[in-house]
Amino acid sequence: MKAALVSGAGIGIGAATARALGRDGYHVFVSDILEAEGQAVVADIVDDGGAAEFVLLDVTDTAAAEALVADIEARFGHVSALVANAGIAPRAGYQILTDEKWDKVFDVNLKGQLRLIRAAAPAMSAARQGAIVCVSSIAGAVAGWDDHWHYSAAKAGITGLVKAAAVELAKHNVRVNGVAPGFVRTAQILSEENSLGPAGLAEAEKTVPMGRAADPAELADVIAFLLSDKASYVTGQTIIVDGGLTVAL
Repeated sequence: MKAALVSGAGIGIGAATARALGRDGYHVFVSDILEAEGQAVVADIVDDGGAAEFVLLDVTDTAAAEALVADIEARFGHVSALVANAGIAPRAGYQILTDEKWDKVFDVNLKGQLRLIRAAAPAMSAARQGAIVCVSSIAGAVAGWDDHWHYSAAKAGITGLVKAAAVELAKHNVRVNGVAPGFVRTAQILSEENSLGPAGLAEAEKTVPMGRAADPAELADVIAFLLSDKASYVTGQTIIVDGGLTVAL
């Protein structure tokens, strides 16, 4: 059985992706700082006939990230599918965007992805088998988000990371791609403190040609495709999944 590691897998896109990979036959390592939520995802996968386990992981902890990958490699040889998804999006207009707030978002959203890729890439490369998907956003990859400069900048950085990693690892038959979601119905976007909130999302959905926000499972399906052999000649790409939003702007 192949091993898949998904960060930020307790809720939202990460949880949906972990469930999808469980159905695809991976042994899924569900990692998050949200233990109860992560354990619930594991239970869903197991109840569906799959194999999974929860791992408490703060992606800002380099030693913990490396130890997790090393444990997977000891048991499975290498990580076959890596989904670097963990992220935060606290609202902070530039007037209150301190160095500390900027650094925290970059540490989680961008450097957190680097830590996992850097740890997993050597064994993937040696095995000449594996695929990586990094979760970006249309905020940064395509557009900006007015009171989320730190988030937009970090997500733009993910797009660059995907390109550089894809070029480096292609020679070892390891593929690296990204997805850039638009509006997705998750706890993050429904937060009035840090995002649109329910009323704001309802208004935002009117700007989407398809007339609605995505369900997390729709992002998970794209991620699962990029990790599969059906995408065997796709690397270095960031796929926009936004219901036509950005092409209609």
